[in-house]
Amino acid sequence: MSTVIAPASRVVGQSASQEPRRGRRNYIRIGLWIALVLSLIIWMLPLVFILLTSLKTEADAIGTPVFSLPTTFDWANYPEAFESGNLLGAGINSLIIALIKVPVGLLISASAAFAIARIKFKRNRILLAAMAIGAMVPVQVAIAPLFQVVNSLGLLNTHIGVILPYIGFGIPYQIFILYGFFRQIPEELDESARIDGASYARLFWQIILPLSGPALAALFILDFVATWNEYGMALVLLQSSDSWTVPLALQGFQSQYTSSYGPINAFTIMSVIPVVIVYLLFQRYFVSGAFAGSVKG
Repeated sequence: MSTVIAPASRVVGQSASQEPRRGRRNYIRIGLWIALVLSLIIWMLPLVFILLTSLKTEADAIGTPVFSLPTTFDWANYPEAFESGNLLGAGINSLIIALIKVPVGLLISASAAFAIARIKFKRNRILLAAMAIGAMVPVQVAIAPLFQVVNSLGLLNTHIGVILPYIGFGIPYQIFILYGFFRQIPEELDESARIDGASYARLFWQIILPLSGPALAALFILDFVATWNEYGMALVLLQSSDSWTVPLALQGFQSQYTSSYGPINAFTIMSVIPVVIVYLLFQRYFVSGAFAGSVKG
């Protein structure tokens, strides 16, 4: 029995070539960690500033450094902002609008994306292109005609008056994303379901939607945040303070308490709590679904 011994020069050459590669990988990893830490600091600084200022008295907010700790923790800023800014009423309005608009919009978008991706018909690509173009149209272009239409329908200062435009402007983007995700689902599932006598409705509800949970959860988070924070259309269509959403109530509170930095920042902190709760509920699906449909496997 014979053994083959590799030449020492070859072994030395391989180990020498591997060491530079490992060194390059270590430098890349260190660079990525540095970029991650810097990004975290940049994102955290505004939040730390808002949180510290929300606990300062008016004298501390004006006379102390920006990121200094409060000399006296003024927790009264939070109830003052909650009561004076009508945060409860504005929060209820925003919650009603978001909880109606987001599920309804996702259902319509999923149905349309399913039809384009899984049902064979002529010119479905042209329809998809039209949806993609619709997602590029800026909202500001349609503000004036949108106001005229909503006003003519008598829907100003109503929930339905903003829900319908929100759905209309959100559908194209959602269809484009869900189309890519639906195309990743194997078409053999459709054939098996059709052999068993399943209709398109059953295929959609019992097979496609359950498999699309991560993508729908990611879109739910993104759409909820966008709806909660939307300002432009709400400013035009909700002119009564009783119908204001949270961004409009925050603007009104800031104009009323211009120099009261503590209550203003306390109002800001409380206004983002529902968004954080929604993200925590769906965050385990967010990573897997945020980029769903971007690459066809």
